[in-house]
Amino acid sequence: MVIATKLVTALVAFIHIYIFWFEMFAWTTTGRKVFRNFPKDLFEPTKSMAANQGLYNGFLAAGLIWSFFITNIEWSANVALFFLSCVAIAGIYGATTVSKKIFIVQSVPALIGIILWCIIKLA
Repeated sequence: MVIATKLVTALVAFIHIYIFWFEMFAWTTTGRKVFRNFPKDLFEPTKSMAANQGLYNGFLAAGLIWSFFITNIEWSANVALFFLSCVAIAGIYGATTVSKKIFIVQSVPALIGIILWCIIKLA
């Protein structure tokens, strides 16, 4: 169960590393493919705003990765739960303000991770 939980946590971290990368470094190329409904003429003017958002996603990924280096399982779970909760909340907000797809891509994996970590903590 711990392995499955860590795999889900790693998946969420990987998703946010990808988001970090394209928002910080490939907003005007990959960003156009990801956000097809966003007006094409706004990618260049919003490049620094996207980079700022990407930085936040990088912090979420860093926090999740940090949880793998904590040897105490309880503290590892606490750190992972905190960052997974941040991801889930950000995904819920994004789903209500931007696109419902964000809930599926961000919140669902994070919520699965939260459930699995809670099962481990209760066992």
